[in-house]
Amino acid sequence: MRLASVLLLLTLLASQPLMAQVSVPSAPDSVSVATARPGLVSWMKKPAVWHTAIPVGLIGLGYISRNENVLDEIKEEVGEETHEAFPHFHTSLDDYSRHVPIVVAYGLYAGGMKGARGVVPFTIIYGLSHALSTGVVSNLKNVSHTKRPDNALDFSSFPSAHTAEAFMTATLLYEQFGRTRPWVAVGGYSIATATGAMRMLNNRHWITDVLAGASIGVLSAEAVWHLYPVAAHLLPGHVGEKLLLVPTYMPGGGMGVSLAVKTK
Repeated sequence: MRLASVLLLLTLLASQPLMAQVSVPSAPDSVSVATARPGLVSWMKKPAVWHTAIPVGLIGLGYISRNENVLDEIKEEVGEETHEAFPHFHTSLDDYSRHVPIVVAYGLYAGGMKGARGVVPFTIIYGLSHALSTGVVSNLKNVSHTKRPDNALDFSSFPSAHTAEAFMTATLLYEQFGRTRPWVAVGGYSIATATGAMRMLNNRHWITDVLAGASIGVLSAEAVWHLYPVAAHLLPGHVGEKLLLVPTYMPGGGMGVSLAVKTK
C-alpha cells in the first residue's frame, strides 16, 4: 500500500501540467461512449502522458524485480556481465557528479544568463524537488528491502539515490536553461547518465535501481516545476512573487544566503 501511494503521488503530481492543458468541454447526456473514445485515444497519444507513464512503469518494474522472477534474473545477468567487463573499476566521482547540473545552473546565473525563472523561485523549486525525490527514494528503499549487488547484508539498493539526484538536477537545468539551449540539456543529461552508469560500474546498484532512480528524479523535478507557479500565486499577498535571496555574512568569514520578503 505504501508503494502504491508513492507511485500514485508521483503520477498525480507529474500529470498536473498535462491535465491543465487538456480541456474537457461539457457534453450533452446523449453523447455515446463510442463518440468519446476518439478523445481518449487522442489524449493517450499526447507526449506528456508517455512522459509520465514510462517513468512510473520503470519504477514499478524495478520494484517487481526485487523478487525471484524473470526481471530479477535479467538484472543480475546485466550486473554480472558489467562486473566481468570492468572488474577493477572504482571511482568516487559519482558522489560529486550528481550535483554538477545544479552547480552549472547557478554558474550560468552568475555568468549573466537569463533562465525561464528567477534565481529565487529556482532555488525554492530545487529545494522542494530535492525533498520530494529524497522522500520517495527513502520510502521505496524501506519498502522494497532490496540487497545491493556488492553486499548481501545491505538492503538499501532500490532505487538509486545518486541517480535520482542527478536526473532531478539535470531536469531542473533543462527546464531553466535547456529548452532554448540544447547544448545545456545534452550536457546535463549526459552527466546524469554517466552518474547512473558509474553506480553500476562500481557494483553498487542493479540496472533496475538506476532506471527507477532516474525516473523518480525526473518526475520529482517536473512535478514541482509545474506546480510551483500555481502554489506561489495562491500564497497570501502573492508572497511567492515577493521573495528575495539575500547574501549573509557570518563571523569568521562564513557566507550564506537567506530568504526575505519584500514589503512594498
